[in-house]
Order: sequence, then structure tokens, then C-alpha cells
Amino acid sequence: MRSSSQSPFIAETRAWVEHAVIGLNLCPFAPAPALKGLIRYVVTDASTLDALVTDLLEELAQLAEASPSEVETTLLIHPHVLENFIDFNNFLDIADRALSASGFEGEIQIASFHPQYQFADTAPDDIGNATNRSPYPTLHLLRESSIARAVDSFGDTDRISDANIATLERLGSEGWAALRQRCRDDLGTT
Repeated sequence: MRSSSQSPFIAETRAWVEHAVIGLNLCPFAPAPALKGLIRYVVTDASTLDALVTDLLEELAQLAEASPSEVETTLLIHPHVLENFIDFNNFLDIADRALSASGFEGEIQIASFHPQYQFADTAPDDIGNATNRSPYPTLHLLRESSIARAVDSFGDTDRISDANIATLERLGSEGWAALRQRCRDDLGTT
């Protein structure tokens, strides 16, 4: 079962997009679709890998069928499965195979976000990992055509990663923790 209605999972993820992704300018491509209401937020109650793959396939098809003027991108939030980052990271190969088998390879990409996200060759507490740390495990489904347009308009995208690291280093671990708390406070949760 999936829901695109308002839920605490969606509300906190929206707050994270607003305060972290857009507020810190971690993704310079995010403000336009967010302001236009073109980001689809979906939470699944999947608690098994098979159920998550089923919901992923359905969301891939829905994004492919939707007009970009209605849905630019989808965040598939799955708070009840793959809570461990190693398991989540291993699942990404399965997600990519599902994307390929569904026929949407070359049309849609899958990006990954997780509360414990850790890039290879970094320590768990490396602040740079925060660029991909979301409130809940999340698969971000992006249209390849949107990525190409954004890259064409932005130019040197290699600067984004460097700028993100510099931003997060200035913010520091305490600042990141405060930002995450602000997202929860905005919702009236702890």
C-alpha cells in the first residue's frame, strides 16, 4: 500500500527538502520543481524487499506516464524496510535491475537517500555524508530529460559536490543536528 496523502513521513521529508536540500542549496535543481509543486511524495508501508520492489515498479510506471508539467520527480519514502544503511545500499543493485527490467532505463534514474548514508571511504560521522541523509530511507526517481536540462543550464556540475561539502563543513555536526531538529519541530514532533 502506498500513500501520496499527507502523513508524518511525508511532512518530515518535505521539511527536509525545504530546509536542507533547498535551504542549504544542496541541490540547485530542487527549488523549481518544489515551488511548482511538481515533486510527488509517496510513502509505502512495505516491510519486505518484494513489497518495496512492487511499489518501486508502480512508481516508475506512474512517473513515466505522468506529464512533466504535473510530476517532475518522485520521492518514494520507505520507513519500514531497509532501515540499516548496508542493507539499503545493497538493495540499490536490486532497484537498478528493476529499473532496467521495467524498460525505464535511460528514461528514469534512481538516486538514494538514507538517515545513515555513508559514502565509500568516509567515516560514519563525516559531515559530507549529510548531503544524502534524509529523515527516512528514500528512493528518488528522476527523469533523465530533467537531469539533462538542469545540467545544461547549470554548467559545471562538479562544483555542486565541492560546494555542498564546504556548506556542510561550515554548518558542522551541531548545525546539521539543529537543522534536523528544526525539521521535526516544524511538524510538532520530537
